[in-house]
Amino acid sequence: MRDNLNRTLIQRGGWVLLGSALFVGALPTFAQSSADPNKILRYVFPVAETGFDPAGTQDLYSAHVHNSIFEGLYTYDYLASPLKLVPRTAVALPDVSQDGLTYTFKIQKGIYFAKDTAFKGKARELTAQDYVYSYKRLLDPTLRSPNSWLFDGKFLGMDKVLEQAKKTGKFNYDLPVTGLSAPDRYTLVIKLIQPDQNFPMLLAHQPAGAVAREVIEYYRDQSGFAMKNPVGTGPYVLAKWVPGSRIILKANPDFRGFIWDFKASSPEDQKIVNVMKGKKMPQIGVIDIQVMEEEQSRWLSFSKNETDLFVLGGDLTAQAIENGQLKPELVKKGIQLSRIADPSIDYHYWNMQNPVVGGLSKEKIALRRAMAMAYSADNQIKILSKGDAKKLQYPIPYGVVGYDPNYRSSIPYSPKAANLLLDRYHYKVGADGWRTLPNGKPLVIEMTIGNTARSQQGAEFWKRTLDGIKIKMTTKAMPFAEGIKAEKQCKTMFKASAWIADYPDADNFMQLFYGKNIHATNNGCMKIPEYDRLYEQTQKMRPSPERDALYRKMARIMEVYMPVQMESTRYRNALAQPKVIGFKKHPIIPSEWMYFDLKK
Repeated sequence: MRDNLNRTLIQRGGWVLLGSALFVGALPTFAQSSADPNKILRYVFPVAETGFDPAGTQDLYSAHVHNSIFEGLYTYDYLASPLKLVPRTAVALPDVSQDGLTYTFKIQKGIYFAKDTAFKGKARELTAQDYVYSYKRLLDPTLRSPNSWLFDGKFLGMDKVLEQAKKTGKFNYDLPVTGLSAPDRYTLVIKLIQPDQNFPMLLAHQPAGAVAREVIEYYRDQSGFAMKNPVGTGPYVLAKWVPGSRIILKANPDFRGFIWDFKASSPEDQKIVNVMKGKKMPQIGVIDIQVMEEEQSRWLSFSKNETDLFVLGGDLTAQAIENGQLKPELVKKGIQLSRIADPSIDYHYWNMQNPVVGGLSKEKIALRRAMAMAYSADNQIKILSKGDAKKLQYPIPYGVVGYDPNYRSSIPYSPKAANLLLDRYHYKVGADGWRTLPNGKPLVIEMTIGNTARSQQGAEFWKRTLDGIKIKMTTKAMPFAEGIKAEKQCKTMFKASAWIADYPDADNFMQLFYGKNIHATNNGCMKIPEYDRLYEQTQKMRPSPERDALYRKMARIMEVYMPVQMESTRYRNALAQPKVIGFKKHPIIPSEWMYFDLKK
């Protein structure tokens, strides 16, 4: 990373760091929100949120709310392609030392947290110390944050604080950390143990948003939970929450606001610029979110004009999209489509700690490999995704720095070869027609699924797949949030998973399979020493052909041990009613409602 980063334009493959403040950092402020309370956006989630504490949740849908309430130092330009990292609460991009180890950030003055009882009637300004506290919370071992991977092993001197916390059972937030300090009210200094070219992008991820210590401690003392009482500096506040059913956000009346002034990256973008340029933002006063897990319910709601904006998925795609385009009958109604290829991966994993499917012995590898060989990504995309996805050969998806378009998986689709492999390793077919373990005990694969029709369809597809190699499969259904909790505790056997980029670099995906991220992002609980060694080596490298070569080696290692089955990258199709103005789906930002408008 170059010195004086805030004055240098650095392009790295698919994304750009831009030194000028395009977000609220350099924009005029307002004493009162410009949002119109009569402009109500009706939105739907396909699965339930899990809560609103940045240190406690990791799912995409909770992140929609996090992004609206909490603010990190940085965010991404709404329209730019390639992606541009821009200031949010920071004044500019950081000053970086020549060795790439010391980052100095300046925080904007005059940013305030939303009013809350915890502040005892006083206005509470955002300071650099709030980021020190918030980053420490992600590493607090007593919280077991699923987002600890963001900063784990990065801050100089943090290891001593963590060691004491493990001994005492309590994390001391007041202990100084050499690598994480606020020398004055508006200056944050971070010293890294080793260079990390992705570090500024980590600070744009939702869990890195600032929380106030008074709020966390007040609701803890009141036997409440920060999960239910989110208080941030962002454009919205939580007005109502019925878990798993309804979320209502209202515009923060004291949000400083900004003037919409993004630049077009395409002719379609220019249409957005023409209708949005110069508006005081945000414009939308209320975000009314309902959880609708069934696809037909979501489609019916949108068709009856009871929903303004939602993301298509599963069977609904075929009802609205044909050959990548919106169907003519929807175009006639004024329905709008924003379609992008997600920087995401869909995959299935086998729990490497599970006694039936886990482990690194030859017979366990053979079992997982056989199941992978019996699976057809092409068929799944055709049947379940209705063709609205791309086959994934690599753990790094399309549109992300480090993606290799020429990489091809070494795992063939061959049920015949899969059966022969199982025979060779003594997974014999019993009298009941199902295979047994090599020791003669029953072999049953339990797949954890959600409580939706979509999850059931995926399970049925995999059951037919495993039927073809005479492996018995059962399912265990549970709500989305419970499924996440179970996999974090390494209690699942076989489960679908998905990951959308937190930042557009390969590291964000390869860390999913790193041994030290078990109980955080490593849902398959895999720990393969050779993979871990190479991953740690890539942490010291900038994007380069040399780093890409290591990623290819790591992908091959995964194919040797077969802890996961890569499947597809989804297209994200967002439909909007005619009343929606200036909407465009962003590949990284989870919720865009502070950037677009509604007709009255």
